Amino acid sequence: MYVGTLSFDLLLGDVRSLKEKRSVVRPIVAELQRKFAVSVAEVDHMDLHRRAGIGLAVVSGDTVHLTDVLDRCERLVAGRPEVELLSVRRRLHGEDD
Repeated sequence: MYVGTLSFDLLLGDVRSLKEKRSVVRPIVAELQRKFAVSVAEVDHMDLHRRAGIGLAVVSGDTVHLTDVLDRCERLVAGRPEVELLSVRRRLHGEDD
């Protein structure tokens, strides 16, 4: 069993309130869940309206599939025009860990 995680640090565009922030972050989280069947949530910068931290985890039986899913998730977030991807942190955990 292998577990992969991604942590996204995002800068949001023209967002002036936490309510507007939710309207940007929630669709990203929902699309990642729907398209890739991963566990994902907003996990950081909850009190800042122009920053968001999104955490994502996926479990797989092989590393090839795991890496493919993480790559596609990262491309989806990086391709969103309403956010700027400041950093991505990737971790892979295997049976030897």
